[in-house]
Amino acid sequence: MSFRKAIRLACGFAGGSAVLVCAAVAADNHGYFGERCRFRKTLTALQAAQPAAWPTTNGWDYNWDKRDPSSMVNGKRKESAGDGGSPDGENNKPKATRYICLIRHSQYNLKGEGDKERVLTPLGREQAELTGQRLAALGLKYDVLIHSSMTRATETANIISKHLPGVELVSCDLLREGAPIEPVPPVTHWKPEAVYHEDGARIEAAFRRYIHRADPKQKEDSYEIIVCHANVIRYFVCRALQFPPEGWLRMGLNNGSITWLTIRPNGRVALRSLGDSGFMPPDKLSRT
Repeated sequence: MSFRKAIRLACGFAGGSAVLVCAAVAADNHGYFGERCRFRKTLTALQAAQPAAWPTTNGWDYNWDKRDPSSMVNGKRKESAGDGGSPDGENNKPKATRYICLIRHSQYNLKGEGDKERVLTPLGREQAELTGQRLAALGLKYDVLIHSSMTRATETANIISKHLPGVELVSCDLLREGAPIEPVPPVTHWKPEAVYHEDGARIEAAFRRYIHRADPKQKEDSYEIIVCHANVIRYFVCRALQFPPEGWLRMGLNNGSITWLTIRPNGRVALRSLGDSGFMPPDKLSRT
């Protein structure tokens, strides 16, 4: 087998594996010095092109919401309760899955001086109608519709609520828009550190209140809707998936879009969709 054929065979079957490349050299009957020099250069290039090895350790924190039943006994920390083998641990295991639908508010009047003047635009009201129709068309039994107390989120939730009769409507101040954490990479036009400190604590409190596995007493899966803001949703997604929360500003969400989070009883979290707005006609899309 010629040297060049051996190299092509090694690269084709091994994707650049240095082990098979060396085997190809052993099969070379000519051994020309020039060929070997070229081989060493080729080997160096192949080694440099190898992808970095993925970490082999399990980096997922199953107790991310501090509700892992293995760390709880009778509702208390295992270490403070003594015996970790109590049968109460089985009774405290969640059994239901939570499906959380995060909705970004519709387009609003950016020229409003205060929150009360930042009402939905005509397009924003159409977007909320389309989002409500989409949620209704899914045919799910929604348990609650929670919304930020800011005007644009409240108006969006009220319009959506018309399409979901019988679903409880709840307002929450924790879900108001803000700057959750200083983004990385940094942006010079963003908020001062004092605002991150204040808003971040509030938005983190909202995350802990609403994003967690089901209570052990919950017997059936639940479908919950939260209408809030882009910064809040992006931060929630990063925290729930255990991604660096500083990366929240790298994502973009359309007005009225739907982001789905699934939280399993064992604490695993999945992102079903991020900023889905495919149910809207192209001329109804906006991100302001």
